[in-house]
Amino acid sequence: MRLRDKVGLVTGGGSGIGRAIAVRFAAEGAQVVVNDLTVERAETTVKGMVAGRGRAVAADVSDSAQVRAMFAAVERDFGRLDVLVNNAGIGLTSEDERARLTRVAEARIGETLAGEIKTRWDVTVNMTDATWRRMLAVHLDGTFYCTREALRLMLPSSHGVIINLASVAALTGLETAPHYSAAKGGILSFTRALAREVGAHGVRVNAICPGYIDTPMTAGMSPLLQKVILSRTPLGRWGEPEEVAATALFLASDESSFYTGQWLSPNGGLVIGG
Repeated sequence: MRLRDKVGLVTGGGSGIGRAIAVRFAAEGAQVVVNDLTVERAETTVKGMVAGRGRAVAADVSDSAQVRAMFAAVERDFGRLDVLVNNAGIGLTSEDERARLTRVAEARIGETLAGEIKTRWDVTVNMTDATWRRMLAVHLDGTFYCTREALRLMLPSSHGVIINLASVAALTGLETAPHYSAAKGGILSFTRALAREVGAHGVRVNAICPGYIDTPMTAGMSPLLQKVILSRTPLGRWGEPEEVAATALFLASDESSFYTGQWLSPNGGLVIGG
């Protein structure tokens, strides 16, 4: 077991990639604290884990007070933290936004396929302050708040691993999701900066930049968008959450002991190269 006797915390662990990571970590011997917005969602994941190796905790990672309380509970119950996975995230924030951005993306795809690529600026122009701020709050603020508290537990022992979930959006940008791209790009830069800061203190920091993974967050994509994504993916399929979990396990384990400040991208060839 590659994580025997380790203590891990996975944010956004109630579904999708976070759930797969939590379950895999527990199977590899870790005690895993599963976070989500509600304890019920987190408990659903815990029920699917090896008995006795999971604990559910509710917190909104965009709220620093809730994050502090969550990490205080981890310290009280375990006395340490070995692995933090900053996975919590959101997709498009409303049905109206999803519908609008889908229309824009499909129009963009139609123009591209017809060889008549036109500049479109309506997504950013029409984005509200609230939509922009909520996306950055959950992804970027949440990653920072959780990392700050994790370091307070990790640095005194000169040991720890932090894994941040970025995205291929951080590598290429998505023209129909500038707020999501900005948030994930910020996470990737934060990963690099933090790795330089804490590496000498025994804490490794890396990122995962998944491509399109079959999760609840991507389930609402239209058939046309799904078809185009598959056509641009050399492996010709969507990724599975368990494939991202395998990447997280590698980064959390001693097998990646000389990795820090790096990103790995399970994306089926959608993005190739750095």
